[in-house]
Parts: sequence; structure tokens; C-alpha cells
Amino acid sequence: MPNDVRALLSSTPGLPPHPHAPRNAAGFGADTYNVDAMRDTLPRPVFERLLATIEKGERLDSKIADEVAHGMKEWAVARGATHFTHWFHPLNGQSAEKHDAFFTLTGDGEPILRFSGSQLIQAEPDASSFPSGGMRSTFEARGYTAWDPTSPAFLVRHERGATLCVPTVFLSWRGETLDQKTPLLRSMEDVNRAACRVLKLLKRPAGRVHTTMGTEQEYFLVDRKHFDARPDLVVAGRTVLGAVPAKGQQMEDHYFGAIPERVVAFMEEVDQAAWALGIPVKTRHNEVAPHQYEIAPIFEDVNRAADHNMLLMEVMRRVASRRGFACLLHEKPFAGVNGSGKHNNWSLATDDGRNLLDPGSDPAGNAQFLLFASAVIQAVHRHGDLLRAGVAHAGNDHRLGANEAPPAIVSVYLGEALSEIFESIAAGKAGDIASKTEVGLGMSRLPQIAKDNTDRNRTSPFAFTGNKFEFRAVGSSQAIQMPNVYVNAAVAESLDDVADRLEKRLKTKQDPMAAALAVAGEVYKEHRAVVFNGDGYTAEWVKDAAKRGLPNLKDTPAALAVLADPVAKGLLVSHKIFLEHEVDARYLIQLETFIRTVEIEASVMLRMVDTGVLPAAFGQQEALARSVAAAQAAGLKSPAQGKLLAEYAAGVDEILARRAALDVALAKAKKGHPPAPEHARAICDDVRPAMAALRAACDAIESKTDAARWPFPTYHQMLFQ
Repeated sequence: MPNDVRALLSSTPGLPPHPHAPRNAAGFGADTYNVDAMRDTLPRPVFERLLATIEKGERLDSKIADEVAHGMKEWAVARGATHFTHWFHPLNGQSAEKHDAFFTLTGDGEPILRFSGSQLIQAEPDASSFPSGGMRSTFEARGYTAWDPTSPAFLVRHERGATLCVPTVFLSWRGETLDQKTPLLRSMEDVNRAACRVLKLLKRPAGRVHTTMGTEQEYFLVDRKHFDARPDLVVAGRTVLGAVPAKGQQMEDHYFGAIPERVVAFMEEVDQAAWALGIPVKTRHNEVAPHQYEIAPIFEDVNRAADHNMLLMEVMRRVASRRGFACLLHEKPFAGVNGSGKHNNWSLATDDGRNLLDPGSDPAGNAQFLLFASAVIQAVHRHGDLLRAGVAHAGNDHRLGANEAPPAIVSVYLGEALSEIFESIAAGKAGDIASKTEVGLGMSRLPQIAKDNTDRNRTSPFAFTGNKFEFRAVGSSQAIQMPNVYVNAAVAESLDDVADRLEKRLKTKQDPMAAALAVAGEVYKEHRAVVFNGDGYTAEWVKDAAKRGLPNLKDTPAALAVLADPVAKGLLVSHKIFLEHEVDARYLIQLETFIRTVEIEASVMLRMVDTGVLPAAFGQQEALARSVAAAQAAGLKSPAQGKLLAEYAAGVDEILARRAALDVALAKAKKGHPPAPEHARAICDDVRPAMAALRAACDAIESKTDAARWPFPTYHQMLFQ
């Protein structure tokens, strides 16, 4: 094993124990190797040493690996498992697994079931075909997966058995990060270090500070037969063609409405599978668009939340397929109605249960809260462009800035009451603050800040919502690791700055809470430009944001370019989350993913036009021509029919012209290989507009074509049947 792998294993950050309920609580965690399962299957000394690694971040003792592996295997086999796999998240945005059977043969040829400590701790999957951004040649196949003991192993059930999945990191032979989990673990440790430093200065120390996450997941369900008949949904996850139906979401009658019985059955099966896997899903409801829904969990440590979200998406897809649905996780599967996001509810919590972004009820707690909140404001102001890069991908381009999704300009929403408090302390007038709740006078004369003292702003990309910040710009299909890596890195840097300022004030014997309040006001004053409580959809805000110096990165190529910027790269490298060439590699991977995604969309669009739209249109045109000819042969004068035929024929000609234009634009863009920024720019500036023009022409023809002749399920069928 390379030294970098050993170092990662020995420095895995400690996390709180995985939430687990009593065994009679609806089977929650029954398919996870959680604390109860460990206690039941491991010798007590082994259990306690493993628990110390999970809870306190102590070095993983390799001497106990064989006993842990044996206990894990016994637990899994008793529940029907026949295979095990290291489960990891490569840079293609998906999860990956290679199954190995527990079955093996002894030297005497006797069959046994075996799972060793070395198999648990490390595996060597072929890494050659995963994205690497040029960090390795395709003939260099060696890569390592290494056990992450802080995220519990779990069972994935199949028709005839189950597979034991062991969450792991994924590194190259040289120790370079090839996955999403490794940088997340590093960023979590960085936040822990910086936050503990601040708390120590405030005389309110903590053993550890954990980044917590509650990830709301939006999605669409469509009938499987409609999905299978739409090549664009099958290949690209979104409809590249489709006329808007007479009714969409304009009646506002779907949101929080009664859930259809068939959908409830789907949701109940998802809930049961999720609970067995230890995923604490709690909320389910209709979303705004027809056939759009949401599922949301209870808060967890962000590492487990990320693993659970990846697992939940797979559970939803599998259950949907079994129940005759297709689960659409794309950010914008249907034009003209709401897209889907993955609201990223981010906060900080100590190991003794304190939420550092909960205002609390005492003045000292208020001061601490304001200090940490000001650090987040500073982080977003300094690195809003990096946060934007964290949510940049082809699907999200269709969603950001429309139908309740936040705009591409990253700002912070605080609400009037909290903004007023920050403005007052920035002006040195903390004692003059009047809150909508009771004023709790104390040393700093701060009011009690009720956690519901702010409204919700659905147009804000980064909104304070009572005891957390909601990063609303994250897309529904994407893995949440990297958006949180960037948030964590930016906040860690900001907390270090806050700690430096505190140290200077405390050297003058200033009271810690008074110093915290002063620093919070100082930081807010410097970074208040990022705070915006208004409507993020207006043209006025775009102009105002430009005056404030806030970047407006409107599309994926513009946003991803931030990863080449020395400031963003310096943040990630200096905080030891990435090496410099690893940042460069991720930039190239994401750029290529964007390019390939749009090329696939354009290609499937051309194929649908050639094999479906045009044949249907030619058939309709022929039928119209026969009708006009028959009328003329009968001596009937029907100029209206003649006009209809001419207009329809002109529409078909428009499709042919727009189709040719897209073909040219796509061929020209493909000459840009290997992928480069100018290639991505051509995709944005030439291919996408050509696709939009072709779609408009096709959708116009769809609206005039016999429904029985149209080759693809329509929006009306997909959204209302």
C-alpha cells in the first residue's frame, strides 16, 4: 500500500457514532453494520477500539482488522450476503463496485466463506477506465480503495441474495485522489481544526466540530412505458423535444397536494429500504411541478449524508423500476415547469451537541453564533465563484435562475431581522437592537435571535434558514461531496481569519464574548456586499450585483474556469485538500463531462428528428395535401386548407434548416478535441442555441400534428398520466 494510502487511513477524521434506533423502531439500520451489530459480533476490546476510531478520530488499529472483518462477514452472511464489494465514488459522479464472493477454497480444496482484514482494509480495482483528468495514462491501471470506517458498511439486497458494501476512498497508485470522498474527509478535518481553534479562544471548547448536512432530494416520476419510448430521457435524462402542454404548473395545485396512491406505494417502499440502510429519511411530499416530488432526511454528519444520498438515489431508481416508474433525477427533465434541486442544508455541530449556527437564547450564545455566521458570510463573499463552480454542470445550467431555483450570482440571504442585528453591531450599536422577539439584555445587550426570525428566500443560493445555511444551488443529480468540499474549505479559511482577529483582541485582555461580537461586526462590515435579501430573479439585482463586485458566472464553462484561478486553487492546495495538479485534473474532467453531455443531447436530438419527427411530419403533410387535393377535385374552394398546408410545409422546411444548422455546429465543436475551454465555449455559444432553435421548430410542428401520428410520448402524457 502506498504511504499516502496509509496516511489517509491513519488520519481519517473522527465522526459522531452513526444514528441508530432500537431494534423495534421499524427495523431502522437493520441492513447496516452499525453500533448494535458491531457490539453483537465483535469481542468487546475490538468493539471499543473500533468505536474509538469512529467517534474520536483515533488511529485505526490494523491489528483488529481480521476480527472486524470476520464479525462483519458473519453478520452479512446471516442476512443473505454472498459477496462483498468496496463501494466508492469515482470522478464520473456515480458510485462504483466490484463484487467478490466470500466463497473460496482451502489448500485441501474444501469450500469455505472467508473475509480477511486485508480484504476489508484495502482492495485494488482497475482504475484505468475511470476519469483522471490526465493524472495517469490509460495503461496505468493500478488504483486502491481503502476502508472508511466512519461510514458504516451496508447490505444491498438482490432477488437471490445480498452484497456487503464497504464504503471506501479511491486513490491512484501514487496516492492521488480519484474519488469524491477523500477531499470531503480532508475538508471536514480542516473545518474541525479551525472551528475548535475559535471555540477554544471563546472559552467554549469542543472535542470535535462536525460539518452536518440535511439533503433535500427533488425528483420526477414518469410512467416507465413513456420513459422507454423517449430516447432523450433514456440517453440524456431530459427531454430535448416536447411541446408545452395546455396545463403545466400554473394552477399551483400540485405542491403539497394529495399524493397519488401509486406514488405513495413507491414512497413507502423507498422509505422502508432507506430505513433498513440507516438512511434517516423523514419527509415526503408533492413538489411544484406535475409528477415532481421530494424526499428529505434528518441531519447527519456530511460524510454519511453524502454516502446516504448516493445510496438513496440508487434505491429510488430501483424501486421506481419495480413499480413501473422511471425516477428522473435530472435538474430539468421538462421545459416550462420547475426543475429539481438538491437543497444542501449545511451547519456546524460540536461533539457535545451544540449547533454553532443556532442563535440560542443567551447573549453569550448569540455572540458565538454571530461570530460563526459572520465567518460563513466572509467565506461566501471571498469564494462565491468557487461555490458556483461546485454546482456547475450541464444539467444545472437549465435550472439555475428559473422556476424557484436560485440565480447564478452567489449571495447570502439573512432576512431583515438578522441583517439589522449585523448592521447594528457593525456600527458599534449592539445595545440599540430591537428584535421581533423579546430582547434578552446581558453583557453584550444582544437580543434573543429566534431561529424563525428570518423568512425563506427561494431565490437565494445561500440562505440562512434559522439554524443552518441552505445552499440551494446544488443540482438534483449531482453528488454532494464537492459542493461541500468547497464550502468547508472556504469556511475553514474564514474561521482561521476570525481566530487571528480574536487572538489580537484577547491579547488586550478584552472579554472573549465582547471580542467575538466586535470581530463579527468587523467581518460583516467588510463582507456585507454579499448579503442580499431581495428577489434574485430581477434584472435590477443583476445590475446591483455587478456594482457590488459579485461574479455572475452564467454557464458551466464560465464557472469551471474558476478552478484555474490562482485564488481558488490556492485555497484548495494551501488547506491540503488537493495537490495543484489534482485541481487541474478535476477542471479537465468536469469540462469534458460538460462537453460530452451536450454532445450526447445534440446527437440524440438529431436522431429523434430524423427517425421520428420528420417521418411523422412528412406523413401529416402528405395527409393534408391529399385532403386539399380531394377538396379541389370535388370543386370545393378551401383557401383555409391550402393556407394550413402551406404553413405546415413551411414548418417542416424550418425543421430541416434548423436540423442542418445543428449538424454543422456540432461537427464544428467536435473538432475541438481533446476537450479544452474553447471547445466548451463553442458548445455553449453555438451548439446549444442551435438545439434550442431546432426544438422550437419541432415543438411547433408537434402542436399541429395528428396525436396518433406523433412518435414520442407527449408532455401531456408524461406529466398527467
